[in-house]
Amino acid sequence: MATVRRPEPRKTRKCPLCGHAAEEDYRPFCSKRCKQLDLGRWLDESYRVPVVETDDLDIDGEDEPYDS
Repeated sequence: MATVRRPEPRKTRKCPLCGHAAEEDYRPFCSKRCKQLDLGRWLDESYRVPVVETDDLDIDGEDEPYDS
C-alpha cells in the first residue's frame, strides 16, 4: 500500500512593516494600512536603491587608446 503524503503546513509570513501575520488579500502585508504606508514611502522616496558610481571604472574601454 502506498504511503499518502500530507501537505506541509504553510509557514506564516510576517508583514515587512509591522511584523504581524500577512493576509492573503494584502500580501505581503497584513493590512491595507501597511500596504499604503509602504507605497507612500516609495512615493516619498524614503526607500532608495543603492547605486555604485562608475566614474572611475572603465566599463566600455573609452579611456584606452585605440590601436588600428
